[in-house]
Amino acid sequence: MFFRRNSHKHKLVAMGDSMAQGFKNGGVFRTDLSFPAFLARSMGNGITFEKPSFSAQAGIPINIEVLIRGLEEELGSEVTVWNSVQASRYVFQTLKRIKSYWEGKLKPLNIERDTPFHNQAIWGFSISDCWLIDEAYSRNHILDNKPRYSVFSVLPDHAMYTTARMVLNPSFDQALEHRSMVDNVIALQADGGIENLIICIGHNNIVGAATKLSIQFSEKSDLNAPFSKRTCTVFRPEHFKMELRKLYQNFDGLNIKRVFVPTIPYITIPPAIRGVNLDRSMPKDGYYDYYARFWIWDEDFDPEKHPHLTRQEAILLDQIVDEYNHIIYKLADEFGFHVVPVDRYVRAAARRRHVDDLVTPFPKDFIKSLKTNPKTEFLVDKKGMPRISTDYMRLDSETGKIDRGGIFSLDGLHPSTIGYGLIANLYKMSMEKHGVRFEKPIDWDFVIENETLVTDPPMLMHDLRLLLRFLALGRQERVMLFGKSIIQQVVEVFSSRPEV
Repeated sequence: MFFRRNSHKHKLVAMGDSMAQGFKNGGVFRTDLSFPAFLARSMGNGITFEKPSFSAQAGIPINIEVLIRGLEEELGSEVTVWNSVQASRYVFQTLKRIKSYWEGKLKPLNIERDTPFHNQAIWGFSISDCWLIDEAYSRNHILDNKPRYSVFSVLPDHAMYTTARMVLNPSFDQALEHRSMVDNVIALQADGGIENLIICIGHNNIVGAATKLSIQFSEKSDLNAPFSKRTCTVFRPEHFKMELRKLYQNFDGLNIKRVFVPTIPYITIPPAIRGVNLDRSMPKDGYYDYYARFWIWDEDFDPEKHPHLTRQEAILLDQIVDEYNHIIYKLADEFGFHVVPVDRYVRAAARRRHVDDLVTPFPKDFIKSLKTNPKTEFLVDKKGMPRISTDYMRLDSETGKIDRGGIFSLDGLHPSTIGYGLIANLYKMSMEKHGVRFEKPIDWDFVIENETLVTDPPMLMHDLRLLLRFLALGRQERVMLFGKSIIQQVVEVFSSRPEV
């Protein structure tokens, strides 16, 4: 069925996790701002790269930027004791509406479509989910785990599974309900062939250690098990290799012209967890004594009180990622795939990892676009270097402009629009080395203009970390929080020194 082709109908197909889907600011919103979409844009106007839409309600499960902008329109530039009830009402009404929409209560979520999208990526997926989870599994998981209707549950229940249904089988057609991500890629190959396939997966096989600040190694029961059945936060390297090999075997012999696979960046670099030294010093080797939630200020951090990873655990996680990347190179060589060294790029841009020797891997065209855009020209210093970093995004209190950050989005874990543009540029350079033709460079003017957090940051950004702190609270913590009055709760959430 799969023979050598001289031409390929599908010039670019992407599969994998949130990184390929374009997840940022806490959700999937504009999939046209994902790095595969930027690549397709550079391939030329005649390239078709179809992708699912999640623009309704500004994304799923949430869009923190849009929530902040709406709150600013409602209240102005700050939340105070005088408008705290109004702030609380707005946040909960907005989240309730988002929840109702993505649970299908306002309108049907399915569309008319019988062919797979070119972007098959789904946020939250680990390696085995690519062949284990299909639309039928996702639908049954939602049906078997009824939504919670309480004040503590204000985000869409089972949002990942809702996303999976809309990507894998957007028409909710019974005839297609058992197609997994792998099945859909194989279907595209059968339908005219794939010229370039990106398999961007593996991040979620270890990122749970950072999001949960807990290292739980995989056991045999976690292998070939879907998301809901796994209990680990870190796949042992030998288990990672077994799962990745099984995934790659699905595409062996299909005669896809080129397959590109990225390495995995250190999960200790994104600002979702921040390094803390109790003596406030900068580390000489790039590692801090503790890694805690990014909304916990250095002066407030207490290792006896706050969840954290230790220095030794952070080093261990980076060593495991190194082993993952060694496996990626070995298996890519075995299967004839091409490796995109994303890990080296992210490490080079990590300010808090380079005390005396900061590497600045920014393309000249990107810097030029920053300088020519009047909204971002201030981000290029007198030496012609961009003043963006891997820090959590912050505003200058006097100018209201971005003071640091810019590479990661407001969830602290996923890239910003600029970050995805930089990743696209790295892929483009790697793909060109292996014979992929692009008609034009990355459209940096388009990327920067759509980075609205940089070009037009909301003034409420200075309170943003505290809003995220509230959104990230566990259910038990919310029970404790709601034991207080709404006014006290909202004031504490938006205060500069939260008591809870």
